[in-house]
Amino acid sequence: MIIRNLLITLVLSLGLGVAACQKSEESTMDKATDAVGDATNTRDNEKLKDAGEDAADAMENAGEAVEDAADGK
Repeated sequence: MIIRNLLITLVLSLGLGVAACQKSEESTMDKATDAVGDATNTRDNEKLKDAGEDAADAMENAGEAVEDAADGK
């Protein structure tokens, strides 16, 4: 009986946790607004977002460099 209640509680907790973390798709208008804000440097937390984008670009470049080194180029 206790194990059954514990299992039900665990399953419900995991289900609610996954549902709460689900990220919704950005609409086309939101994407356009973000692109315009990026171009004009008027987005909320602009410096933080730019730093994140720069870090992503650096990681992509590093990954390409590793692939090139592995291929012997």
